[in-house]
Amino acid sequence: MTYLEILKQYWGYDNFRGIQEEIINSIGEGHDTLGLMPTGGGKSITFQVPALAKEGLCLVVTPLIALMKDQVRNLRERGIKALAIYSGMTREEILVALENCIFGDYKFLYISPERLDTEIFQTKLRHMKVSMITVDESHCISQWGYDFRPAYLKIADIRTLLPNVPVLALTATATPEVVKDIQLKLGFREGSQTFRMSFERKNLAYIVRHTENKQEELLHILNKVNGSAIVYTRNRKRTREVAELLCNNQITATFYHAGLNNDVKDQRQKSWLTGEHRVMVATNAFGMGIDKPDVRLVVHVDMPDSPEAYFQEAGRAGRDGRKAYAVLLFAKSDKTNLNKRITDTFPDKEYIREVYEDLNYYYQMAMGDGLGCTYAFNIDEFCRNFKHFPIQVDSALKILTRAGYLEYTDEQDNASRLIFLLRRDELYKLQEFDSDTEKLLNIILRSYTGLFTDYAYINEESLEIRTGLTRQQIYDTLVMLTKRRILHYIPRKKTPYIIYTRERLEKKYLHLSREVYEDRKESYVARIKAMLDYASAEENCRSRMLLRYFGEKNEHNCMQCDVCLQKHQTGLKEGEFQELKNQILEKLNTSSYPVAELLSQLNADKEKVNTVISFLLSEEIIHIKNGILSS
Repeated sequence: MTYLEILKQYWGYDNFRGIQEEIINSIGEGHDTLGLMPTGGGKSITFQVPALAKEGLCLVVTPLIALMKDQVRNLRERGIKALAIYSGMTREEILVALENCIFGDYKFLYISPERLDTEIFQTKLRHMKVSMITVDESHCISQWGYDFRPAYLKIADIRTLLPNVPVLALTATATPEVVKDIQLKLGFREGSQTFRMSFERKNLAYIVRHTENKQEELLHILNKVNGSAIVYTRNRKRTREVAELLCNNQITATFYHAGLNNDVKDQRQKSWLTGEHRVMVATNAFGMGIDKPDVRLVVHVDMPDSPEAYFQEAGRAGRDGRKAYAVLLFAKSDKTNLNKRITDTFPDKEYIREVYEDLNYYYQMAMGDGLGCTYAFNIDEFCRNFKHFPIQVDSALKILTRAGYLEYTDEQDNASRLIFLLRRDELYKLQEFDSDTEKLLNIILRSYTGLFTDYAYINEESLEIRTGLTRQQIYDTLVMLTKRRILHYIPRKKTPYIIYTRERLEKKYLHLSREVYEDRKESYVARIKAMLDYASAEENCRSRMLLRYFGEKNEHNCMQCDVCLQKHQTGLKEGEFQELKNQILEKLNTSSYPVAELLSQLNADKEKVNTVISFLLSEEIIHIKNGILSS
């Protein structure tokens, strides 16, 4: 089947759009390929279509569990065999999934980067027929990007096990510097190709509102613009506060952040997707892999610390092609708060050494010991004991991780586990269970082994499917059985871990290289400055500023951002004035023109051109002599 036939059969489309076909042809011919496509550009088609045309399995590396589940479900609904491996699955479930990839004629395996270097995965990978590797959110591999994740560096190791398998890297946000770094870190081979789709969003109006009363401005905007909306805040506490504010003002809203349990996240995401709640108030934990095309409005009440983060989050508005708005609320205090993030993210080197020393005392680590040791890390307890603040400690540990002294995993998932406290015969003698409890116990006993001798990892999502009970019912039942001392249930939780990757050193020998500290700090400072420049701009089209940041030269103003729409002193809209001014100066930089000839050269309203010429003459930006204009 041709690519177009596959597209028609499985997705019902007659044609590809944008740069999809070019990317598909490139990876189909075996070239390492980088595709830069904005949010909503149709990234998934670029690897799903060629993978179906090839013999074998497409390995998809992505950090987004919500996206994995969503895409696997969508593929299966189309009759395509797909699997995902993510945190929370038992060893048995992972083994079954990997065996299916070897023997079950599956076409897609979605996996998180953290799982790539596990022994079980690498052993099974050697027996899989892999046709291509897709790396989604590939900017995460670059230390010059805004969202660097060390686990992504493991992808290069996978390439050594699959030397002739082409890689397709995809991202929605990458500066020219990050593009080069992605290719370097993924080991792109000779003949690799890069395709860039324009990041311009012609239906999306970028607006900055300068205000000292963000709550009032937010209510005003939401009452003025109809339709579904996302409101982004900086921290978890603010999500709850803003959602309550909206609900108290008759705007249906819910909130979302990484600290909520999965059931609550799923329920709130669903209520927003179905329109039960009009507004989702969230941290940056929300949005990745969420497919809701009719979002009319994205508002940032707090400033993101990079144009990449802002562009990606704002880009979730208007994916259906209809008019939408991305609004940033900017107060005088935002500049101070953003600059404070620099010192929070890059504390002094001496402070980082102190955190390292305190960590060694915390674990009572002797000099020269530690290599390979793994410890659970309670950041709140650590900060209480050693008089630190969590934000700076978190940053110090991340820098120590990049420097190679330890590995700090701040989102280590511990799957739920349980053990039966009664013997099997004692359990069978109990008769007082209701039907739901009995069903749950029977399925647990059939699904997992060793439950009477040791803790076994369980998966509530799997139990939910097998029993027909809700996640909350399963949780409540297991908690009840724990209270009755029939079993002991430890719910899934996220626990940070510290792994020593080197033996303990004296802090004076701790070396933080320029690449690890100064270079990355300079890059972070540059992103903060670019964000502040964007918010403070009064003359430059906001769309053009964002596009320029990502290395895209755009010769026209958007005519819909707040800068373009504000009035210039000539009475024209600012965007209109700037557009005509640039055209006039471009002409006069190469030659002099009589006024009438210049008017005929420009494809624009003559009266407006005359207005701009008059202004430029009055400001002595251009000159006239004997009816001839010059710069």
